Amino acid sequence: MKRGIPKLDDVARQAGVSAATVSRFLNNPGIVATATGERIRAAIEATGYVPDLVAGGLASAKSRLVAVLVPDVAQSIFNATVEAMVEELSIDGHSVMLGLTGIENARMPQLISAALSRRADAIILTGILSDKPSRDLLIGRNATVIETWGLPPEPIDVAVGFSHHAVGADVARFLRGRGYRRPHLLSASGTRAMERRQGFIDDWTAAGGETPTEQMFASQTRFGHGRAAFRAMRELGTAPDVVVCSSDWLAQGLLVEAMAAGVKVPDELAVVGFGNLAIAAEMRPTITTVDIDGARIGREAVNVLRRRAAGETIAERHIDVGFRLIERESA
Repeated sequence: MKRGIPKLDDVARQAGVSAATVSRFLNNPGIVATATGERIRAAIEATGYVPDLVAGGLASAKSRLVAVLVPDVAQSIFNATVEAMVEELSIDGHSVMLGLTGIENARMPQLISAALSRRADAIILTGILSDKPSRDLLIGRNATVIETWGLPPEPIDVAVGFSHHAVGADVARFLRGRGYRRPHLLSASGTRAMERRQGFIDDWTAAGGETPTEQMFASQTRFGHGRAAFRAMRELGTAPDVVVCSSDWLAQGLLVEAMAAGVKVPDELAVVGFGNLAIAAEMRPTITTVDIDGARIGREAVNVLRRRAAGETIAERHIDVGFRLIERESA
């Protein structure tokens, strides 16, 4: 004989608490005492209760769904941010819809529509939303929108990130202080990589340096691009003394090819990366790079949601987490 579908009251009875306490736990586990939460979890498992999130969402106008949209997850610089966000959102009782927008964010408009159709409470972006209809759509909705990994001049709602232009300028000042004079830039053509490139050029030329030589890549940069770039550099009329790469993958490929050619790093050629991926500290020579606290970006984004949920008005539209240049063996 089949049992009836377990209800909220069955969980409350099993756990020895009120139905209201069970409901509060399901909506926000963090507000219930730890011991009580453990009893409720055990009761849910024992009874086989499955919360009716659709009905709950209709009653509270909250879906408990957060859409996190990233370009990709394979060897992605955004992974620490995504992991931190998912962990913190899960603690708060949210479900996470992870969407892959593609390298050029081509699928972002469709994913935004999908998230809004499911009444997502928040949409967190790591890629850049340049599609005006989608931006206008988000501006007109009640969902919290958090743009991460950058500080756009006019955020849709709130931005959590850092200045890419300032990163480029900081790298230029560091290399000038180390005595380098002939930089070569290797950059992806994406908006943020171009902001770092421009920051470097602006600071470098303002201090009297000549405009750097450079090579750009139309797609996201990979290890192989760095290897090919080193071979192309050999054709330059004047050899650079330092190469500034828009990613650690580029820097790694360049270093491998340089060492295979017998070039001494950093004595004959210095290299700087970006992102502080694990490989940057594991290479020999280790890679001088720029570290971004991706996990902090994730936590700050979730904190915005928590403050909104608590009824707080968030005055700041930019939350700057900064960056850190890490000096290692390659420069």
